[in-house]
Amino acid sequence: MAAEPALRASDADRDRIADILREALAEGRLTPDEHAERVDAVYRARTVGELEPLVRDLPAGAARPAAGHRPAPADAYAPAAPAENLIAVFGGATRRGRWRAGGRLNAFALFGGVEIDLTEAFFERRTVVVNSWALFGGVDIKVPENVSLRCTGTGVFGGFDVDGYESPDEGAPEVVVTGWALFGGVAAKARPGKRVKDLRAAG
Repeated sequence: MAAEPALRASDADRDRIADILREALAEGRLTPDEHAERVDAVYRARTVGELEPLVRDLPAGAARPAAGHRPAPADAYAPAAPAENLIAVFGGATRRGRWRAGGRLNAFALFGGVEIDLTEAFFERRTVVVNSWALFGGVDIKVPENVSLRCTGTGVFGGFDVDGYESPDEGAPEVVVTGWALFGGVAAKARPGKRVKDLRAAG
């Protein structure tokens, strides 16, 4: 047990902590600023030990909510699926239209461009993490205007231009954009007029 905090955190570990934080925000236990700060730390965490303090002061900080405690609606719209990869090397890759967005997308642009349009997508998971790597290329992400949008990415001689937003809609999905831009750019913003109409569309 003494070695447990040094265990590497899995995607499922991060998603579980993010769900607890989202529920705490809905209950008024965290302010929007506190929630955004902790979510940012969740997706930067490398070990289980880094995740645990983020929920230690919350009732649902255990591995699962306490008995009788109502879980956040639609923690997972569908079982977790393998990450989807979009790769553009001296070319382009696009994902748009009516498609099912899982919990994790990987976008890699090398002297090329990747476009991810989530404005008409079915959200199979409540949290969608877009891992973006732009090397002398670009990744462009569009989301519906009623989802939460956050950024934990870093630009090195490049830029992460993400218009962060906290959705007022209860149960709305969140999109977290992370990764690196090296002599390239990653951009994400909401598209006005586009909304997630059915927050459990994938069900």
